[in-house]
Amino acid sequence: MKGIRGKSIKAITWDIAEGYVTVNPIFLKPLEMELIKELYQEIQHMQTEIRGEKFPFNDIQAIRQRNMRLQRLNSAQVIIRNYLKERKQLFI
Repeated sequence: MKGIRGKSIKAITWDIAEGYVTVNPIFLKPLEMELIKELYQEIQHMQTEIRGEKFPFNDIQAIRQRNMRLQRLNSAQVIIRNYLKERKQLFI
């Protein structure tokens, strides 16, 4: 299984959602295009997983945490898309 910095793609995606890893062009530069595209797909999968969880209606802190995770994943997707456009790579 391929990974980034010694971690699996799923673990990196979880770290992005929790805010431990920040995706930026410097982070993406040493990665192969195939690995970047796999990361993008895993981010999409994690977003679907988070949205599929039961919504915590009465817990404000849990709602905030859920929304922050989704926001981090969405911003990572936008950065990856723009990075691939700059490199003129075919997008997924």
